[in-house]
Amino acid sequence: MDKFVGKRLDGRYEIQEIIGVGGMAVVYKARDNQENRIVAIKILKEEFISNEEFLRRFKNESKAIAMLSHPNIVKVYDVSFGDLIQYIVMEYIEGITLKEYIEREGSLRWKDAVHFTLQILKGLQHAHDKGIVHRDVKPQNIMVLPDGTIKVTDFGIARFARSDQRTITDKAIGSVHYISPEQARGERTDEKTDIYSVGVMLYEMLTGKMPFQAESAVSVAIMQLQREPQLPSEINPSIPLGLEQITMHAMQKTPERRYQSAAEMLCDLDQFRKDPSVTFDYTYFVDSSPTKYVSRLGNTDTVADVGVDDAEEVKEKNSMIPILAGIAVTLIIAIIVLAIIFLPKLFSGTGEEIDCPNFVGKTLEEVLANKEYTDNFNFKDEWDNNSDYAYGVIYEQSETEGKKLKKDAEITLYVSMGQLTKKVPDVYGKTESAAVTELKSNGFTTVVTEEPSEDVEAGLVVRTDPQRTQVVAEGEKITVYVSSGKPTKNVDVPDVVGMTKEAAQKALEAQDLVCEITEVQITFEDKYYPVGYVVNQDPQSSSKQVPEGTKVKISVCTGYKFDIEIDELPFDFETESYYLTLWQNGKMIDKGDKINSSELSVYTFDGVVSNETTVDFTVKISSDGNKEYDLFDITVDNKDARVRITKRYTDYPKYSDSSDIDSEPSDGDNSDIEFTE
Repeated sequence: MDKFVGKRLDGRYEIQEIIGVGGMAVVYKARDNQENRIVAIKILKEEFISNEEFLRRFKNESKAIAMLSHPNIVKVYDVSFGDLIQYIVMEYIEGITLKEYIEREGSLRWKDAVHFTLQILKGLQHAHDKGIVHRDVKPQNIMVLPDGTIKVTDFGIARFARSDQRTITDKAIGSVHYISPEQARGERTDEKTDIYSVGVMLYEMLTGKMPFQAESAVSVAIMQLQREPQLPSEINPSIPLGLEQITMHAMQKTPERRYQSAAEMLCDLDQFRKDPSVTFDYTYFVDSSPTKYVSRLGNTDTVADVGVDDAEEVKEKNSMIPILAGIAVTLIIAIIVLAIIFLPKLFSGTGEEIDCPNFVGKTLEEVLANKEYTDNFNFKDEWDNNSDYAYGVIYEQSETEGKKLKKDAEITLYVSMGQLTKKVPDVYGKTESAAVTELKSNGFTTVVTEEPSEDVEAGLVVRTDPQRTQVVAEGEKITVYVSSGKPTKNVDVPDVVGMTKEAAQKALEAQDLVCEITEVQITFEDKYYPVGYVVNQDPQSSSKQVPEGTKVKISVCTGYKFDIEIDELPFDFETESYYLTLWQNGKMIDKGDKINSSELSVYTFDGVVSNETTVDFTVKISSDGNKEYDLFDITVDNKDARVRITKRYTDYPKYSDSSDIDSEPSDGDNSDIEFTE
């Protein structure tokens, strides 16, 4: 088993499996636990780590590569330069290489080849503008996504692989078919090297074959230096002349005779895409030794081989005379043919006018197959993306329907390349922020909504609409459904007032409600409840249901409090301070405020009463000098919810025993005990 699979790099990247092996590195699929996403990690092989010059240059260029940001370049997220391991963390692409696609399809339709090449060049142009040259452009380093998007990978790696080795061995067989002649010679390379490689890939896409084939990498490299490839149209006659000219111009052996930038080649390809009948004034005189001429008008002939002596060079120059003569004769014949075709039309104008048909909604193929249309009009087609029309359908025309046109008038038909599409990323199970970030980075807009889920933890993505991996229009709005947790169930609130504390707790918990208990003392102005019983609840029981987990507060009786009201007493309290006191079982359990003999006073006693049938108290007047006067006994009757005077004492001076101070309160009645003179 590979030593990295199953391991974690820097405590962050969990290596899952090998997804590719190259000459310099092994590529793994991994999970980035910090960003909660799948990534690709390219780990350099051990033999490169011991080369200090290699590592220095690798670090410098890797930092620059990480700055690239383009839709057609695989994004680099992170680079690491440890002593024992060097790796690059990249965007994980679900697709196949362009090499695999070509091998599966054989030769591609020229429209598909142009579509892929335009994207490759746009990515390379972005890198070239940043001063970065790929130097290993080949279909093995191009990823094709399911929606037809192209991603260029492995920027800058090839440069290091060849930094200390100028000779070409059989190990280079994967790249040597695409390297430029200057690379094969070990000379300085620049962005024109990438252009040559793009030309070779375009050749391969159009023909299904590589321009040079041999048993060894060295033999292929020699052919890159000495020979011209067979013209693509000789292999696939359906290739338009203009596209062949673009391909061969990109593959010129001398860098100065190629396209000088990706932008130049993009310009020609774009012009060709709009008008496939266009041609370019390119002739292919290649290296002065050997001398060759590449043209659709004649075959490619090799006049001399590399390494000939002076005598052979003289022979080569002399051989140019018959070639040039042949070209001249061919041009004269071509002019005569063109004159025969077009002169009659030039002088035979009858002035006949024809109504312009409506071509919108028809396919270009349908129009060009209609002899009535092609006999009366000359068509020019321009292609562009249009979300309202399928691929190949005409969405606009240069001349309006019904307009009077002369025979052979030119009409431009604007043809839809279809809507740009992308695959919805799989963000299921990710956090809301991570999911939104990934979707936006792929060009989608997002809207977030919550929904309950039995299986997905709150805060994580349950699903998206459209669903993951579905191919949709670029920029489409994606609804992200984030889990709000398990679905909430509504329940009835039971009526627990009058229950014991324990029974109330059980009744509430049975409904998955949370019980919160508060202990209270009650007065006899309130409804009577025994000690340990629930006297109140919030929320109250009602017909309205509440969500499971709702908190219900209950108040439990722990005893009673009662007031004793004493009106003006004819007693001298000037020499000592006197207080009203409450006694139980011979022990003072509460002491009120100082008695004020000049005005009515209410004295409150808080008695923690046990849940017995009856409890007896004695009310006294006590002084600081330890004088005590019994006033009366109070009995609290728990059974009958009654407070009454059960005995009066006469040892208190001027006490009147004729006062009726017995109290039998009912629910809601005033139960104050009054003591008057």
